[in-house]
Formats: sequence, structure tokens, C-alpha cells
Amino acid sequence: MLYSIIRCILTPIIYLLFRPNVTGRENIPSEGSAIVYSNHISILDPILLACILPRKINFMAKEELFKNPLFRRILRAVGAFPVKRGSADITAVKTALRRLKEGKVFGIFPEGTRSKDGEMLNFTHGMAAIAQRSGAVTVPVAISGKYNVFHPLHVTIGKPLDLKDYYGKKSNSELLNKMSELMSTEIKKLSG
Repeated sequence: MLYSIIRCILTPIIYLLFRPNVTGRENIPSEGSAIVYSNHISILDPILLACILPRKINFMAKEELFKNPLFRRILRAVGAFPVKRGSADITAVKTALRRLKEGKVFGIFPEGTRSKDGEMLNFTHGMAAIAQRSGAVTVPVAISGKYNVFHPLHVTIGKPLDLKDYYGKKSNSELLNKMSELMSTEIKKLSG
């Protein structure tokens, strides 16, 4: 409920200020579990995606954001959950897998932090591990441009990735590296 209210308030503001030009909305499945992953250029990225994508997104967010009690309540109410950055946070991975098992949309920025210069950073293995274990539809999203007021921002939603070759295999660094590379390449193609 709170997610819908906040979204109704923020969507017109986002469209007025940043004029997002969105292509590929049809690539987001209308039902069932899905992973939406994107490059990360601004603290506004999760708000932008929540406003333009047709389904509620359960974002993984850095645990520091949950320290303020009021902010923590709001984040939890809109479906966000904490992750410890810089480590393999098993609790966050289990939460993501549980949400996917419930048929929800899970959102993640696999670079782990915002890019300061707009160049995409290496992906962490967390998203690849979640995709591999869940078997969920995985959709790449590229955000291009800058959050300059009244200048269009471009958001390209790609077709779901075919990751079937990775499902059911024993997870290891080599497998997760290959998946992360594939996922990263898809974002770069969409940004191109």
C-alpha cells in the first residue's frame, strides 16, 4: 500500500524533472518471479526504476540506509531489505531468494556501489548467485545520461537473458564469473 502511495507521489515528479525516455517496458514479465538489474549512476536510480517499471520492485539496499529508525520503516514498507556490502551476505541472499520464490520482482545494482564517472564497475557475484539458484527471469536495464533537471534520461529495458545453461550446475567462482560477465555485457550493449 505504502509503495503505491509513494510511487503515485514520486512518478510525476520524476517525469517532470528528468523526463525519462523508456524503451522495452514489455520485457518485464507481467507476473511471476523476476530479477531486474541495472547499472548504478545515482542515488535516484531505485526511485527512477520504481516509478517507471510496471511492477513493485523489492530492492536490496546497503545496510547503512536502515540505521535511521524512520527511514528503516519506510524502506521495509516499500519492500527494500538490507545487504552488507563488501561481504557475502547470506541473509540478504536468502531474503532475495525467498522474495523470488514468492513470485516477486527483485531489484539489484550488481556493481555494489554507484559509479562516480559513469563507467560501469565490475559486477559482484551476488546477483549471479541469486539468478543461478532461483532460475528467475533475469532482465537487464541500462540507465544512460545524467540526472540533469529537464534533460531527458534514457532507460532501456532489455529482453530477459537466457541463463538456462547455468541452472542446475554446481556454483563456483568460474561459473559466477561467466554469468557476471554475460550480465555486464548485456548492460553495456543496451547503453551503447
